[in-house]
Amino acid sequence: MRKINLQGRNILITGAAGFIGAALSLRLINEGCNVVGLDNMNDYYPVSLKEYRLEGLKARENFRFIHGDISDTETVRKVFAEFRPSVVVNLAAQAGVRYSITNPGAYIISNIVGFYNILEACRHSDGLEHLVFASSSSVYGGNTKIPFAVGDMTDSPVSLYAATKKSNELLAHAYSHLYGIPSTGLRFFTVYGPAGRPDMAYFKFADTLRAGGKISVFNYGKCERDFTYIDDIVEGVYRVMQGVPEKFSVYNIGGGRPENLLEFIDVLQGELVRAGVLTGDYDFAAHRELVPMQAGDVAVTFADSSGLERDFGFVPEIGIREGLRRFAEWYADFCCR
Repeated sequence: MRKINLQGRNILITGAAGFIGAALSLRLINEGCNVVGLDNMNDYYPVSLKEYRLEGLKARENFRFIHGDISDTETVRKVFAEFRPSVVVNLAAQAGVRYSITNPGAYIISNIVGFYNILEACRHSDGLEHLVFASSSSVYGGNTKIPFAVGDMTDSPVSLYAATKKSNELLAHAYSHLYGIPSTGLRFFTVYGPAGRPDMAYFKFADTLRAGGKISVFNYGKCERDFTYIDDIVEGVYRVMQGVPEKFSVYNIGGGRPENLLEFIDVLQGELVRAGVLTGDYDFAAHRELVPMQAGDVAVTFADSSGLERDFGFVPEIGIREGLRRFAEWYADFCCR
Protein backbone atom coordinates (compact mmCIF):
# COMPACT_ATOMS: atom_id res chain seq x y z
CA MET A 1 0.00 0.00 0.00
CA ARG A 2 1.30 3.41 -0.98
CA LYS A 3 0.68 6.41 1.29
CA ILE A 4 -0.18 9.82 -0.14
CA ASN A 5 -0.46 13.27 1.40
CA LEU A 6 -3.86 14.78 0.64
CA GLN A 7 -2.96 18.37 1.51
CA GLY A 8 -3.13 20.63 -1.55
CA ARG A 9 -4.59 17.94 -3.79
CA ASN A 10 -7.82 18.26 -5.78
CA ILE A 11 -10.43 15.94 -4.25
CA LEU A 12 -13.78 15.18 -5.89
CA ILE A 13 -16.61 14.28 -3.51
CA THR A 14 -19.82 13.11 -5.15
CA GLY A 15 -22.92 13.38 -2.99
CA ALA A 16 -21.28 16.37 -1.30
CA ALA A 17 -24.59 17.71 0.06
CA GLY A 18 -25.34 14.35 1.65
CA PHE A 19 -24.81 13.39 5.28
CA ILE A 20 -21.38 11.79 4.92
CA GLY A 21 -20.35 13.85 1.91
CA ALA A 22 -20.78 17.21 3.63
CA ALA A 23 -19.04 16.10 6.82
CA LEU A 24 -16.12 14.61 4.87
CA SER A 25 -15.84 17.72 2.67
CA LEU A 26 -15.51 19.92 5.76
CA ARG A 27 -12.79 17.69 7.18
CA LEU A 28 -10.85 17.76 3.91
CA ILE A 29 -11.18 21.54 3.60
CA ASN A 30 -9.80 21.92 7.12
CA GLU A 31 -6.91 19.61 6.18
CA GLY A 32 -5.92 21.93 3.32
CA CYS A 33 -7.41 20.00 0.40
CA ASN A 34 -9.08 21.57 -2.62
CA VAL A 35 -12.53 20.02 -2.62
CA VAL A 36 -14.93 19.85 -5.54
CA GLY A 37 -18.41 18.80 -4.41
CA LEU A 38 -20.91 17.35 -6.89
CA ASP A 39 -24.54 16.73 -5.95
CA ASN A 40 -27.87 16.61 -7.80
CA MET A 41 -29.80 17.97 -4.77
CA ASN A 42 -32.69 15.58 -5.33
CA ASP A 43 -35.79 15.67 -3.15
CA TYR A 44 -35.65 12.14 -1.71
CA TYR A 45 -35.68 14.05 1.58
CA PRO A 46 -36.03 17.83 2.15
CA VAL A 47 -33.56 19.81 0.05
CA SER A 48 -33.44 22.39 2.84
CA LEU A 49 -31.36 20.00 4.93
CA LYS A 50 -28.88 19.56 2.07
CA GLU A 51 -28.69 23.33 1.67
CA TYR A 52 -28.07 23.63 5.43
CA ARG A 53 -25.13 21.22 5.17
CA LEU A 54 -23.67 23.19 2.26
CA GLU A 55 -23.89 26.58 4.00
CA GLY A 56 -20.64 26.20 5.88
CA LEU A 57 -18.84 24.74 2.87
CA LYS A 58 -19.66 27.27 0.18
CA ALA A 59 -18.08 30.08 2.15
CA ARG A 60 -14.68 28.36 2.10
CA GLU A 61 -12.14 29.33 -0.56
CA ASN A 62 -10.98 25.77 -1.20
CA PHE A 63 -14.47 24.39 -1.86
CA ARG A 64 -16.27 24.46 -5.20
CA PHE A 65 -19.84 23.17 -5.50
CA ILE A 66 -21.33 21.87 -8.73
CA HIS A 67 -25.03 21.10 -9.05
CA GLY A 68 -25.05 18.02 -11.26
CA ASP A 69 -25.89 14.33 -11.48
CA ILE A 70 -23.39 11.48 -11.81
CA SER A 71 -25.87 9.67 -14.06
CA ASP A 72 -25.28 12.40 -16.66
CA THR A 73 -22.20 11.34 -18.61
CA GLU A 74 -21.34 14.79 -19.92
CA THR A 75 -21.51 16.38 -16.45
CA VAL A 76 -19.09 13.83 -15.04
CA ARG A 77 -16.74 14.18 -18.02
CA LYS A 78 -16.62 17.97 -17.68
CA VAL A 79 -15.94 17.85 -13.94
CA PHE A 80 -13.02 15.46 -14.41
CA ALA A 81 -11.65 17.43 -17.35
CA GLU A 82 -11.76 20.77 -15.52
CA PHE A 83 -10.58 19.76 -12.05
CA ARG A 84 -8.40 16.68 -12.70
CA PRO A 85 -8.94 15.16 -9.24
CA SER A 86 -6.18 13.18 -7.57
CA VAL A 87 -8.67 11.33 -5.35
CA VAL A 88 -12.35 10.65 -5.95
CA VAL A 89 -14.74 9.69 -3.16
CA ASN A 90 -18.02 8.47 -4.64
CA LEU A 91 -20.77 8.90 -2.05
CA ALA A 92 -23.55 9.83 -4.49
CA ALA A 93 -26.23 7.16 -4.54
CA GLN A 94 -29.92 6.63 -4.12
CA ALA A 95 -30.08 5.51 -0.51
CA GLY A 96 -32.63 3.59 1.51
CA VAL A 97 -33.56 -0.08 1.64
CA ARG A 98 -37.32 0.39 1.88
CA TYR A 99 -37.52 3.02 -0.85
CA SER A 100 -35.84 0.59 -3.24
CA ILE A 101 -38.81 -1.77 -2.94
CA THR A 102 -41.21 0.75 -4.49
CA ASN A 103 -38.83 2.84 -6.62
CA PRO A 104 -36.27 0.44 -8.12
CA GLY A 105 -35.57 2.57 -11.19
CA ALA A 106 -33.97 5.33 -9.12
CA TYR A 107 -31.37 2.85 -7.86
CA ILE A 108 -30.45 1.55 -11.30
CA ILE A 109 -29.98 5.08 -12.66
CA SER A 110 -27.96 6.50 -9.77
CA ASN A 111 -26.20 3.52 -8.24
CA ILE A 112 -25.42 1.55 -11.41
CA VAL A 113 -25.38 4.01 -14.34
CA GLY A 114 -23.97 6.81 -12.20
CA PHE A 115 -21.20 4.68 -10.75
CA TYR A 116 -20.32 3.38 -14.21
CA ASN A 117 -19.88 7.00 -15.33
CA ILE A 118 -17.51 7.61 -12.41
CA LEU A 119 -15.50 4.51 -13.27
CA GLU A 120 -15.24 5.50 -16.92
CA ALA A 121 -14.12 9.00 -15.99
CA CYS A 122 -11.49 7.54 -13.64
CA ARG A 123 -10.35 5.23 -16.42
CA HIS A 124 -9.65 8.14 -18.78
CA SER A 125 -8.35 10.58 -16.16
CA ASP A 126 -4.68 11.51 -15.97
CA GLY A 127 -3.33 11.87 -12.46
CA LEU A 128 -6.01 9.92 -10.60
CA GLU A 129 -4.38 8.19 -7.64
CA HIS A 130 -7.27 6.64 -5.71
CA LEU A 131 -10.99 5.94 -6.03
CA VAL A 132 -12.83 5.43 -2.75
CA PHE A 133 -16.51 4.51 -2.94
CA ALA A 134 -19.40 3.84 -0.60
CA SER A 135 -20.66 0.31 -0.30
CA SER A 136 -22.96 -0.85 2.48
CA SER A 137 -23.42 -3.41 5.24
CA SER A 138 -26.56 -4.43 3.35
CA VAL A 139 -24.40 -6.51 0.98
CA TYR A 140 -24.25 -9.19 3.69
CA GLY A 141 -27.94 -9.88 3.19
CA GLY A 142 -29.42 -12.34 5.64
CA ASN A 143 -26.07 -13.72 6.85
CA THR A 144 -26.43 -15.21 10.31
CA LYS A 145 -22.68 -15.44 11.02
CA ILE A 146 -21.61 -12.46 13.08
CA PRO A 147 -19.66 -10.29 13.14
CA PHE A 148 -19.73 -9.73 9.38
CA ALA A 149 -16.25 -10.15 7.95
CA VAL A 150 -15.13 -8.81 4.59
CA GLY A 151 -14.51 -12.35 3.34
CA ASP A 152 -18.04 -13.54 4.17
CA MET A 153 -20.54 -14.39 1.42
CA THR A 154 -22.24 -11.36 -0.14
CA ASP A 155 -24.02 -13.09 -3.02
CA SER A 156 -27.56 -13.12 -1.60
CA PRO A 157 -28.81 -9.53 -1.20
CA VAL A 158 -32.31 -9.15 0.23
CA SER A 159 -33.00 -5.70 -1.24
CA LEU A 160 -32.38 -3.99 -4.56
CA TYR A 161 -30.36 -1.34 -2.74
CA ALA A 162 -28.02 -4.06 -1.47
CA ALA A 163 -27.79 -5.56 -4.96
CA THR A 164 -26.69 -2.23 -6.44
CA LYS A 165 -24.02 -1.81 -3.77
CA LYS A 166 -22.68 -5.30 -4.41
CA SER A 167 -22.69 -4.45 -8.11
CA ASN A 168 -20.57 -1.38 -7.36
CA GLU A 169 -17.98 -3.58 -5.70
CA LEU A 170 -17.90 -5.98 -8.65
CA LEU A 171 -17.63 -3.17 -11.20
CA ALA A 172 -14.86 -1.44 -9.28
CA HIS A 173 -12.99 -4.73 -8.90
CA ALA A 174 -13.17 -5.35 -12.66
CA TYR A 175 -12.10 -1.78 -13.55
CA SER A 176 -9.27 -1.94 -11.07
CA HIS A 177 -7.84 -5.10 -12.59
CA LEU A 178 -8.51 -4.19 -16.22
CA TYR A 179 -7.42 -0.57 -16.17
CA GLY A 180 -5.20 -0.27 -13.10
CA ILE A 181 -7.49 2.02 -11.09
CA PRO A 182 -6.58 1.78 -7.37
CA SER A 183 -9.99 1.42 -5.70
CA THR A 184 -11.25 0.96 -2.16
CA GLY A 185 -14.82 0.12 -1.22
CA LEU A 186 -16.16 0.91 2.26
CA ARG A 187 -19.08 -1.02 3.69
CA PHE A 188 -20.76 1.52 5.97
CA PHE A 189 -22.75 0.32 8.98
CA THR A 190 -25.78 2.45 10.04
CA VAL A 191 -24.29 5.94 10.12
CA TYR A 192 -25.98 8.40 12.50
CA GLY A 193 -25.45 11.82 14.04
CA PRO A 194 -26.33 15.53 13.70
CA ALA A 195 -27.62 16.66 10.29
CA GLY A 196 -28.20 13.05 9.31
CA ARG A 197 -30.70 11.60 6.88
CA PRO A 198 -34.35 12.05 7.93
CA ASP A 199 -35.25 8.62 6.50
CA MET A 200 -32.97 6.86 8.99
CA ALA A 201 -34.61 5.19 11.98
CA TYR A 202 -33.19 7.39 14.76
CA PHE A 203 -34.24 10.59 12.95
CA LYS A 204 -37.71 9.24 12.16
CA PHE A 205 -38.07 8.09 15.77
CA ALA A 206 -37.30 11.63 16.97
CA ASP A 207 -39.81 13.14 14.53
CA THR A 208 -42.49 10.64 15.52
CA LEU A 209 -42.01 11.09 19.27
CA ARG A 210 -42.00 14.86 18.95
CA ALA A 211 -45.30 14.68 17.03
CA GLY A 212 -46.82 12.37 19.65
CA GLY A 213 -47.05 9.41 17.28
CA LYS A 214 -46.11 5.74 17.69
CA ILE A 215 -42.74 4.27 16.77
CA SER A 216 -42.95 1.06 14.75
CA VAL A 217 -40.30 -1.27 16.13
CA PHE A 218 -39.64 -4.00 13.57
CA ASN A 219 -39.13 -7.70 14.28
CA TYR A 220 -40.91 -7.11 17.60
CA GLY A 221 -37.86 -5.32 18.93
CA LYS A 222 -35.49 -8.22 18.24
CA CYS A 223 -33.19 -6.21 16.04
CA GLU A 224 -29.59 -5.15 16.57
CA ARG A 225 -27.71 -2.54 14.59
CA ASP A 226 -24.05 -1.61 14.52
CA PHE A 227 -24.53 2.16 14.76
CA THR A 228 -21.54 4.25 13.65
CA TYR A 229 -21.22 7.92 14.56
CA ILE A 230 -20.56 10.32 11.71
CA ASP A 231 -17.23 11.61 13.09
CA ASP A 232 -15.91 8.07 13.26
CA ILE A 233 -17.01 7.46 9.67
CA VAL A 234 -15.26 10.60 8.47
CA GLU A 235 -12.07 9.69 10.32
CA GLY A 236 -12.10 6.23 8.78
CA VAL A 237 -12.70 7.51 5.25
CA TYR A 238 -10.00 10.18 5.65
CA ARG A 239 -7.43 7.57 6.64
CA VAL A 240 -8.40 5.21 3.83
CA MET A 241 -8.09 7.98 1.24
CA GLN A 242 -4.40 8.27 2.12
CA GLY A 243 -3.66 4.58 1.65
CA VAL A 244 -3.60 3.66 -2.04
CA PRO A 245 -3.97 -0.09 -2.66
CA GLU A 246 -2.09 -1.82 -5.44
CA LYS A 247 -5.39 -2.57 -7.17
CA PHE A 248 -8.60 -3.20 -5.22
CA SER A 249 -9.54 -3.45 -1.56
CA VAL A 250 -12.69 -3.41 0.56
CA TYR A 251 -13.25 -2.75 4.27
CA ASN A 252 -16.05 -2.74 6.80
CA ILE A 253 -16.42 0.51 8.69
CA GLY A 254 -18.68 0.18 11.71
CA GLY A 255 -18.93 0.97 15.38
CA GLY A 256 -18.04 -2.60 16.27
CA ARG A 257 -20.80 -3.05 18.83
CA PRO A 258 -24.38 -3.96 17.85
CA GLU A 259 -27.06 -2.19 19.88
CA ASN A 260 -30.47 -3.67 20.66
CA LEU A 261 -33.08 -1.47 18.98
CA LEU A 262 -35.29 -1.12 22.08
CA GLU A 263 -32.30 -0.14 24.21
CA PHE A 264 -31.22 2.30 21.51
CA ILE A 265 -34.70 3.90 21.59
CA ASP A 266 -34.50 4.19 25.40
CA VAL A 267 -31.24 6.13 25.13
CA LEU A 268 -32.60 8.31 22.32
CA GLN A 269 -35.74 9.16 24.28
CA GLY A 270 -33.69 10.06 27.34
CA GLU A 271 -31.43 12.35 25.33
CA LEU A 272 -34.42 14.01 23.64
CA VAL A 273 -35.80 14.77 27.11
CA ARG A 274 -32.43 16.10 28.21
CA ALA A 275 -32.31 18.36 25.13
CA GLY A 276 -35.81 19.69 25.82
CA VAL A 277 -37.44 18.10 22.77
CA LEU A 278 -39.68 15.90 24.96
CA THR A 279 -41.03 16.51 28.45
CA GLY A 280 -39.86 14.50 31.43
CA ASP A 281 -43.29 12.94 31.97
CA TYR A 282 -43.52 11.61 28.39
CA ASP A 283 -45.12 8.14 28.36
CA PHE A 284 -42.57 6.23 26.30
CA ALA A 285 -44.31 2.85 26.48
CA ALA A 286 -47.49 4.28 24.98
CA HIS A 287 -45.61 5.44 21.89
CA ARG A 288 -44.16 2.12 20.74
CA GLU A 289 -45.67 -0.55 18.55
CA LEU A 290 -43.92 -3.88 18.06
CA VAL A 291 -44.42 -5.06 14.48
CA PRO A 292 -43.08 -7.85 12.21
CA MET A 293 -39.89 -7.56 10.18
CA GLN A 294 -40.27 -5.42 7.06
CA ALA A 295 -39.26 -6.74 3.66
CA GLY A 296 -35.62 -6.05 2.82
CA ASP A 297 -34.53 -5.71 6.46
CA VAL A 298 -32.23 -7.98 8.44
CA ALA A 299 -32.27 -8.79 12.16
CA VAL A 300 -28.64 -8.04 13.03
CA THR A 301 -25.72 -6.05 11.63
CA PHE A 302 -22.29 -6.25 13.25
CA ALA A 303 -19.05 -5.12 11.61
CA ASP A 304 -15.72 -6.82 11.87
CA SER A 305 -13.60 -3.72 11.21
CA SER A 306 -10.30 -5.37 12.11
CA GLY A 307 -8.98 -4.66 8.61
CA LEU A 308 -9.21 -0.91 9.15
CA GLU A 309 -7.53 -1.21 12.53
CA ARG A 310 -4.75 -3.37 11.08
CA ASP A 311 -4.04 -1.22 8.02
CA PHE A 312 -4.92 2.27 9.25
CA GLY A 313 -5.01 2.15 13.05
CA PHE A 314 -8.70 3.07 12.96
CA VAL A 315 -10.82 2.36 16.05
CA PRO A 316 -14.24 4.07 16.50
CA GLU A 317 -14.37 6.37 19.53
CA ILE A 318 -17.93 7.68 19.93
CA GLY A 319 -20.32 5.51 21.93
CA ILE A 320 -24.07 5.43 21.42
CA ARG A 321 -24.98 7.67 24.36
CA GLU A 322 -22.53 10.40 23.42
CA GLY A 323 -23.53 10.15 19.77
CA LEU A 324 -27.25 10.39 20.48
CA ARG A 325 -26.67 13.24 22.91
CA ARG A 326 -24.97 15.23 20.15
CA PHE A 327 -27.78 14.36 17.75
CA ALA A 328 -30.50 15.35 20.24
CA GLU A 329 -28.83 18.70 20.92
CA TRP A 330 -28.57 19.39 17.19
CA TYR A 331 -32.16 18.23 16.63
CA ALA A 332 -33.46 20.55 19.33
CA ASP A 333 -31.75 23.48 17.64
CA PHE A 334 -32.47 22.64 14.00
CA CYS A 335 -35.91 21.03 14.09
CA CYS A 336 -37.51 22.70 17.10
CA ARG A 337 -36.48 26.32 16.63
